[in-house]
Amino acid sequence: MKIKQLLSICFLSLSVVAFELTWTRIFSAEFFYTFAFLILSLAILGLGLGALAVRLFPQLYKEEIIGGYMTLSGLSAVIFPPLVMHLDLKFSQLFADYAMMGKLLIVVILLSLTFFFAGMALAVLFRKYSMDINRLYMYDLIGAGAGVFLAIWLMNTFGTPFAVFLAAVPMFAGAVLMQPKFLKIFPLIFLAGILFMSSEANDLLEKERKERLPVIYKHWDAMAKVKLYDYGPEAKGINIDNIANTPVYGFDGDYDVPDSMREWSINVSYLINQFDSCRFLSLGSGGGADVLQALVEGATEVHAVEVNPHINYMMEFGDSSGYIPQWDVKIDTIFLDTLSPDSLRHDSLEYDSTLNVNPDFTTINNFSGNIYSDPRVMVVTEDARAYIRRFENKFDMIYSLSSNTWAALSSGAFALAENYIFTTEAYEDYWKAMSDSGFMMMEHQFYMPRLVSEVIDALKNQGVENYRDHFAVYNLPAMRRNMILISKRPLTDSLRYYAFGELTYEKFDQIHLLYPPANDSLKGNLINRIVEDGWKAHADTMSIDISPATDNRPFVAQMGLWKNINKESLDKLLPYEFYGFPLGKLIIVIILGVVLIVVIPLNFIPYVRSGEKLKILPWLYFFAIGVGFMATEIILMQKYTLFIGPSVYAVASILFVLLLASGVGSRFAERFSSVTPFVVILFWILLDVVLFNKIIYLCEDFSLALRIFITLVLVAPLGFFMGMPFPKATKYVGELIDWGFAVNGAASVIGSTLILLVAFSFGFKISMMVAGMFYLLALLLILKNKSWR
Repeated sequence: MKIKQLLSICFLSLSVVAFELTWTRIFSAEFFYTFAFLILSLAILGLGLGALAVRLFPQLYKEEIIGGYMTLSGLSAVIFPPLVMHLDLKFSQLFADYAMMGKLLIVVILLSLTFFFAGMALAVLFRKYSMDINRLYMYDLIGAGAGVFLAIWLMNTFGTPFAVFLAAVPMFAGAVLMQPKFLKIFPLIFLAGILFMSSEANDLLEKERKERLPVIYKHWDAMAKVKLYDYGPEAKGINIDNIANTPVYGFDGDYDVPDSMREWSINVSYLINQFDSCRFLSLGSGGGADVLQALVEGATEVHAVEVNPHINYMMEFGDSSGYIPQWDVKIDTIFLDTLSPDSLRHDSLEYDSTLNVNPDFTTINNFSGNIYSDPRVMVVTEDARAYIRRFENKFDMIYSLSSNTWAALSSGAFALAENYIFTTEAYEDYWKAMSDSGFMMMEHQFYMPRLVSEVIDALKNQGVENYRDHFAVYNLPAMRRNMILISKRPLTDSLRYYAFGELTYEKFDQIHLLYPPANDSLKGNLINRIVEDGWKAHADTMSIDISPATDNRPFVAQMGLWKNINKESLDKLLPYEFYGFPLGKLIIVIILGVVLIVVIPLNFIPYVRSGEKLKILPWLYFFAIGVGFMATEIILMQKYTLFIGPSVYAVASILFVLLLASGVGSRFAERFSSVTPFVVILFWILLDVVLFNKIIYLCEDFSLALRIFITLVLVAPLGFFMGMPFPKATKYVGELIDWGFAVNGAASVIGSTLILLVAFSFGFKISMMVAGMFYLLALLLILKNKSWR
């Protein structure tokens, strides 16, 4: 085997992983993250199906056409995603309209072709050079690891739409290496054409939609798609991934002059003024409305914590180009002055690519009065949990207004991200960070029943006596939201009454107490019943899951219950579970159904064809290690997000170290017995379940760089030995490895989805043990290797 084969498989895997990550970022913003999970999980099945095609059709097994496969994969990767964006696929009508089901099938087929052709190239290389699988598999995994950083770098440097096109460059480079001399010109021509097309990436890779307000700025990187809306002369709005919104209020920088914008949607001035020198923490500061209120009301120290670095950059320095690009937009006919930033939900975008300088508006930092340059403000780009765990008895006021993220960076099941700011342990961290007389206000539109359950558990865990006296819950009918106030000091009637403005009868429709209930007629509300009786007493009668989320099971947004599946809910499909429809679980079941009913039976077809057969034991072995590897990878990424912080760093760190370490492990697989890798994997999984969480908690206040390094130390040994089972089996099955790779590919999708069902119900610890069981099964199977041939 020559170096060109090694480099070509490295380039191929580099592009494949980059495709997965950039596509997930694109489709998560344009179709919502749950639907991105659906289409990409099914599309990735193409890898295994491509390998299966090589096994079923001997004429496809030719090394001289590997370059052609790679060329077709690269072309598919840049042609079909733009086409998908213009198919007018509406997931809300998925189960109500057969035409939409047909479009979904077309989308999956189109997107899977990229992976299908890549799978064919991989299968030919694996089969052709099965005797040198250790080196080949090493280059495959190292290329995949490099693809993680390539994708993130491309998205952050050139923007996500451009990154989709540029991610194909390594694929075409590998095609040039593998093509016969007289055919090398074709991938080069296609590559030149794609680079030319990339100038239109923004137009090609955005779903057509009508905006309700003018879009005056847009930025799209690995973290999120950010748009700036013009609400009018007094306010702008930052939109994230077409779903979340945060307002930016106009401010002239003069704190002494009354300002019309100082009628805050949630007024915490009374709480701030309880302190002579208030230390204020904004969790998810977004467009700075929280920060502005804190400064205006006299806070002496303000920590503005936001996980999205570009939003902080905008608020601190303006946009990176020095002017605001403005797109021409079609705006729905509505009364703009009746809208509030909090009430808007933006569904669609349609614009031309002409950039104009808006003469009336320069940069958002100037518009907001440069409040982030105020010496009282500390601008922090970090995950809220990672930041708050560094402090004890620090903050007088912790403020959280709709803090959340819908960002999904990675592929397949990785897109069903957890949220660690809404867990029982999170409230324990908030409690510790509050000063002796401190307050915390957290508002949310849908999560409040779960949040109340978590607060109760957190206060009990912290040994708080008379815990019911330390929190109150308010209803904000006009905003359609609930709000919880947590206090280190026992709450008096006066504090509850004045905390957010006087609770007068005239303001009842704007704000009133749910707990303690404002009057006898409100005693039956769900929040009060949870406090009085506990969540378990009412869980069975609820249409949503009200159980508390924990760090071991942090899926607070997974509120759906199976009992809510009916024709009406399917006909009006929503992209979230706030009303009880179990969308995430249903999508997982659909994916598992497709794999088990369609793909797995296809992998038995070679048994009825002529030629050499893969015996059932190695077939099951490749299935077991496929499920085990992906299940372990998924849970590790979910778990270490809490330790590392921002999801982009967690995904990059875990994926990179697992793939790199696995590649190195593959190279040295021959130096270990067939049993050793499995023994170490099972032992390391046990350590992760029993010990590593304790180590993580001891190191939680370390710097980000040091936390990433510790993560690498804890994960790399496991990855090293996880890279050995695949090449270990190859020496027993020889050229049948293409079939084994096909089985492994299907099993990987099962592993990445099935393990989430386990995690939703039982948590990460049980999920890791389930992953370990598949490795235990593989160990038992390889002990029977003498009967494999």
